[in-house]
Amino acid sequence: MSVGTASQAHQPLVNPWIVAMAVMLSTFMEVLDTTVVNVSLPHIAGSVSATVDEATWVLTSYLVANAIILPMAGWLARQFGRKRLLLASTIGFTIASALCGFAPNLPTLIVFRILQGLCGGALQPLSQAILLESFKPEDRGKAMGFWGLGIVVAPVLGPVLGGWLTDSYSWRWVFYINIPIGILSVIMAQLYVFDPPYMKRRAGGGIDAWGIGMLAVGIGALQIMLDKGQQDDWFESHFIVWLAVLTIVGLSAFIIRELRIEHPIVNLRVFKERTYATGVFLMTVLGFVLYGSLVLLPIWLQTLLGYPSLQAGIALAPRGLGSMLAMPFVGAFIGRFDARKFLATGLFLGSLTLWRFSQLNADVGYWDLFWPQFVQGMALAMLFVPLSTISMNRISKENMGNATSLFNLLRNIGGSMGIAGVATMFARRQQTFTNTLSAHVTPYDAGTQRMSHGMQSMFGAQGADPATAYHKAYVGLFGLVQRQAVMLAFIDVFQLLAVMFLAIIPLILIMKRPGKGGPGDVSAH
Repeated sequence: MSVGTASQAHQPLVNPWIVAMAVMLSTFMEVLDTTVVNVSLPHIAGSVSATVDEATWVLTSYLVANAIILPMAGWLARQFGRKRLLLASTIGFTIASALCGFAPNLPTLIVFRILQGLCGGALQPLSQAILLESFKPEDRGKAMGFWGLGIVVAPVLGPVLGGWLTDSYSWRWVFYINIPIGILSVIMAQLYVFDPPYMKRRAGGGIDAWGIGMLAVGIGALQIMLDKGQQDDWFESHFIVWLAVLTIVGLSAFIIRELRIEHPIVNLRVFKERTYATGVFLMTVLGFVLYGSLVLLPIWLQTLLGYPSLQAGIALAPRGLGSMLAMPFVGAFIGRFDARKFLATGLFLGSLTLWRFSQLNADVGYWDLFWPQFVQGMALAMLFVPLSTISMNRISKENMGNATSLFNLLRNIGGSMGIAGVATMFARRQQTFTNTLSAHVTPYDAGTQRMSHGMQSMFGAQGADPATAYHKAYVGLFGLVQRQAVMLAFIDVFQLLAVMFLAIIPLILIMKRPGKGGPGDVSAH
């Protein structure tokens, strides 16, 4: 085939940094879309005559479709070619983005979001696999530092960009913004990305239709359960119970089948490599903490400090700034030192910043939020770059696509679990603290009486009659109780996330130092 000949002839002449830029564009675009829509949901709901709860399916449908395709990316690349799949995914994602912007109603928008998720699901693992193969082993840290900017910065930038586009133009521009990026990504991928020679050998054994079906049911049910669990009060809902059953049955059957057949759609035997398996687990925890804290901080800023959504997004920017500055530095120096030391340092710093958040109060200023987030962004750079480099170091090239698919899938699932877990814990702790504090706010408590009389006098001085002043004082007291309950709930959740980071530091000792020998002897089937 002429494309194959061209790839072999031109691949050595392509600067790997041009390849990095080509795949970085599509990855950034896809990861950005997981968070950019969040702040636009009320506007979308109003525009298409739907409730905000109904509009959340715009998020859920995308995440479910994305999660189903992610683990299949390696298999799809073997079947159709990595470059061909990358181009098809990017073109499909760009077209789906345009269709989302034109959608006249909610059902149509959800259908186009599903298409967008299906096309975008392969972009992360494909781009990571291409990057890892384009660079020499000693330069992979630099490559992962560059690629990590999209994975870490895009979720932080998403709410800011989404809020600005929605306020300045329309929610439809949240989707239109992908079109020029997608076109540029397609042009660069066509010119500079080529399949390695071994990709010409197509995987045999036909299509594992049963595996695809089980994977779709299990992963789809899990994603919907995590997304809707808190909203439906978890297992008090029959819908959530059935989703849990489908998740357990679907994924159990999928794992059993994939371990028994000769040509699985997802090669789970890659987990025999202990460094990779440990790295995937650490990445899952990283996804849990990263996305969990990302959803927690905007709620805190808007609930306690009264920030509008756009200002709340801007207040989160220091984390992205810290990552942007630290990523190139970590990538440049990771080859000179033991990458596991970077990883341990990142976990420790990340834990310290999360603990620092738990020490803040309702009277914090901007700089009290800036520095912990900035340091946390630097810590994330020390986590993501070495973790990707160490985990993939001993994976053979033939199995790289499969390994990156699972790596990204578990990070996304960890993120979904983090969002669901943090939201649930926060809501439960807030309710507990509200009940506890309310029990001490009684008409017989001297402190309560003094505060109530002070409020009544204030409202009376503003012209309220005694009955109205009493009612406003009562409402004001309960508002203070709720405010303190929210603060205490945030403290508990931040402390838990800090402890999670500390608890996984010993697992780094299980991982082998990169650069010692070649790729691991991991079965390619």
